[in-house]
Amino acid sequence: MGDERVKAEALQILDLFQVLPRLVVFDLDYTLWPFYCECRSKRDSPSLFRHARGIMYALKEKGIDMAIASRSPTPDIAKVFIDKLELQSMFVAQEIFSSWTHKTEHFQKIQRKTGIPYKSMLFFDDEDRNIETVSKMGVTSVLVENGVNLDMFKLGLSNFATNFAASSRNQDEKPQGESKAFKKEL
Repeated sequence: MGDERVKAEALQILDLFQVLPRLVVFDLDYTLWPFYCECRSKRDSPSLFRHARGIMYALKEKGIDMAIASRSPTPDIAKVFIDKLELQSMFVAQEIFSSWTHKTEHFQKIQRKTGIPYKSMLFFDDEDRNIETVSKMGVTSVLVENGVNLDMFKLGLSNFATNFAASSRNQDEKPQGESKAFKKEL
């Protein structure tokens, strides 16, 4: 399935939900691309998982911000690959550094840069430990096994809508999306 077809399908999926995240955060290794950066050279030609680019195009078209949270020990290679894949302009924040914090530090930096509350974020990663830790911060987090794809994207949006509704009921507040037109008009 080509990028445009994936984008069209991702846009249809987005249209199914009343409330959308304000920020979608992706891990890199085995989430956006099918390899570990530290096992590659800057000279290599990287590729993305089949649905990744189309999903990112759909998010961009909907005005939903994106960021990267990666614990790569080779951030220089990761950044070169992002440039080679022409993804640089897609992301409002790129936190790519080695860490023992299971990405809590990454998300704290992303939150400070964007001002977006954790409960308004959706995160995709391939490691259980990152999912568990980041979920405790209030971020809806989805474990992907074979990279981000349309099924995982739909699951993530569904989980986000459920979690957001529950947190809004618990705190008796309006959805964050209203201020940035992410709550659809009924």
